[in-house]
Amino acid sequence: QVQLVESGGGLVQAGGSLRLSCAVYGSSLGIAFLGWYRRAPGKQRELVATILTGGRTNYADSVKGRFTISRDNAKNMVYLQMNSLKPEDTAVYYCTAGGIWWGQGTQVTVSS
Repeated sequence: QVQLVESGGGLVQAGGSLRLSCAVYGSSLGIAFLGWYRRAPGKQRELVATILTGGRTNYADSVKGRFTISRDNAKNMVYLQMNSLKPEDTAVYYCTAGGIWWGQGTQVTVSS
């Protein structure tokens, strides 16, 4: 059983930055990746970024060069640094462990 708790969302102006954090509770053994997804109003949930146990990362094309995913295995944390935010980044952001366990989500709103 794994529990994920996100934090760090909020309201920011276009061009600004936010850093999302996700605390991972429970055993993460066997989990292939940690990641961030998002769901914008009226849209389906979409991949934002993932990071494998070994550190390899993967990003959606829409966030490449602006967002950075990282993890601290000692602290059981995963982060999403979001820079140069755009209004279209507005969404609820979810942390996931292996696509099996999900956090409750944190709202990110980018004003124009």
